[in-house]
Amino acid sequence: MVHEKIGRGGSSMHYEGNIIRPPSEANSILLQITVGCSRNKCTFCGAYKGERFRIKQDSVIMEDIAFASNHCRRQRRVFLCDGDALIVPQKRLMNILMEIEKQLPWVTRVGAYANCKSLKMKTLDELKALKAHGLGILYMGLETGDDITLKKINKGATSEEMIPMGIKARAAEMKRSITVLRGIAGQNRSQTHARETGRVLSAIAPEYVGALTRMLIPGTLLYQDYADGKFPLLKPDEMLNELKSMIAATELSKGLFHANHASNYLPIKARLPKDKAKTLDLIDNALAGKIDLKPEFLRAF
Repeated sequence: MVHEKIGRGGSSMHYEGNIIRPPSEANSILLQITVGCSRNKCTFCGAYKGERFRIKQDSVIMEDIAFASNHCRRQRRVFLCDGDALIVPQKRLMNILMEIEKQLPWVTRVGAYANCKSLKMKTLDELKALKAHGLGILYMGLETGDDITLKKINKGATSEEMIPMGIKARAAEMKRSITVLRGIAGQNRSQTHARETGRVLSAIAPEYVGALTRMLIPGTLLYQDYADGKFPLLKPDEMLNELKSMIAATELSKGLFHANHASNYLPIKARLPKDKAKTLDLIDNALAGKIDLKPEFLRAF
């Protein structure tokens, strides 16, 4: 995820607070249709603290689409911000997508964040209708497939609830980009987290997997647990072993597994299953000290 603090100034889009997008949407038109996150309870996340979730007024959203029609003609994709834009009621979301089709006919794909709750609220036919009007990819935060860790981080869903939601998005012919967090289970459940995450990823079979490294954010409950000595951090070699076990447990027929986010010690981009053995060898070489890891001071959110 990338955080962008953007304010309204002069003639521009109506942005409020932290605008968060996936790295792959760096060149997209960022259309903010919600403010904050519909859940906003995860212990590790400080992105939307202090922001009350709400859906923006339709008139403001339409004004921003009109602005983009005049000033964003080179951008071929739209990303609907903020956290969990899929939770917008179906009729309103369809109207937004149809307005994008009308005003931005050069746009080839629309993307959005989604979570288990918002996917449950949409029927398969509703997802198919959204796909027919341009919503082509959903970014979902799995974080872990380990149910004990999911409960500890207050994710609000179990792995067995997330799997059918990811499969439902696939049935609607939407691409899925799943985010997992290395180190989120701490030292004691690191390997369980890795294996269980591989299990869930294999069941969902997403087109993209993004493995980020857990970063401690002041003000979050996870940071407080760390400060109180309740959450011992993994060392870099333990992080690598966790990643190795996760990739080993992940069986994708066709998917891109990347761990090249700025938070990671060792950049990895692997097409599974083709690059699996080569990637595991790369991690072994890093563990043996044959490959330098990214210094701590260069890691970022």
